[in-house]
Amino acid sequence: MSTLDAFLVGWFALTAVAVTYVAYDAFTQTPLMKIMRWGWILLTLYTGPLGTLLYVVSCRAPTRAAHERFIVPRWKQAVGSTIHCVAGDAAGIIAAAAITTALGLPRRIDLVVEYAAGFSFGLLVFQALFARGMLGGGYLAAVRRSVYP
Repeated sequence: MSTLDAFLVGWFALTAVAVTYVAYDAFTQTPLMKIMRWGWILLTLYTGPLGTLLYVVSCRAPTRAAHERFIVPRWKQAVGSTIHCVAGDAAGIIAAAAITTALGLPRRIDLVVEYAAGFSFGLLVFQALFARGMLGGGYLAAVRRSVYP
């Protein structure tokens, strides 16, 4: 096994532990909206132990009751907003990359498809679909309220 292979196996093992921790904590210990739970899990899948570190310093309060006070600083709110955006966009990009690679599409087409899929998935699923309760009304109203800003 090469050094790079050993590093990758170690990284994937650490990522599995990191995702397990974040998933367990987000669903049992930290009072988060459902979409943010999945956002943190996806981000940790993408970034491994670094995602867990970010989760712990910006979202994981010492106690369940202290969560609302813990996330008051603007930088923690900005991290939460970024996680929401990155998780949705990256899910679309990764799905599109898998499909365009399987189809053997040229790089320039791959780039356009990935960008469009990332933007569309982030906007239409992670923003409008999952946040429709906060945005008021049905899905189409949520899409309109998501597009305008």
